[in-house]
Amino acid sequence: MIGAQDEDFEGEDGEGEDASRNLQAEIEAERIAEALVFASAQPVSEGFITERLPKGFNAREIMLRLKDHYAPRGVNLVQVDDAWAFRTAADLSFFIRRDENEVRKLSRAALEVLAIIAYHQPVTRAEIEDIRGVQTSRGTLDVLMEAGWVRFRGRRRTPGRPVTLGTTRDFLDHFGLEELRDLPGLEELKGAGLLSGRIPANFNIPSPLMNDELTEDEDPITQLDLEELGLLAPGGASEE
Repeated sequence: MIGAQDEDFEGEDGEGEDASRNLQAEIEAERIAEALVFASAQPVSEGFITERLPKGFNAREIMLRLKDHYAPRGVNLVQVDDAWAFRTAADLSFFIRRDENEVRKLSRAALEVLAIIAYHQPVTRAEIEDIRGVQTSRGTLDVLMEAGWVRFRGRRRTPGRPVTLGTTRDFLDHFGLEELRDLPGLEELKGAGLLSGRIPANFNIPSPLMNDELTEDEDPITQLDLEELGLLAPGGASEE
């Protein structure tokens, strides 16, 4: 009888030790993930975090727990597409002193083009001009690309093989969006006063493509395409 009781106690002790080790391993995994995001100036992808965690740990589960932990604090852990970053809590942002040399405000034309790309991507320059009703200067697209908010996606499988445009992860990060479906819809835009009262009855807000994969009518951009677009010097060297 005593021997049986001793075995029970030994079993309970063993289970307690296992639970303690598991808890310590989870805490260590969270610390690693936390440090990886904190040390990076850019959002860190879940894939990057997974590669550096001990085997057997799910990066998404860990990041969601950390997100809940930081939710009430002055610094929040936010999701940006499939990546994570630390950001000042939205309700405290006005306390943060902004650099006087902040990037200049976008022109109305640039804002219109950015909005069209965000909602209609993948979209070509000709399609942007068709929606706006005016030509779009190369300078407007250059400003958006220099800001890191717009990128070349691919080439449309139509005559002339026009380049398709889409937004970037930096676009989501700058505007505080986890993913493209967080873009404001028709009612939200009306409520914010961004749409006039005289809206056509058939007016609607398109749903943007939710991932970076090329569509059936897009081809990937090659090195020759980049040279043609002036993004690479002949031979593959990046232009200064």
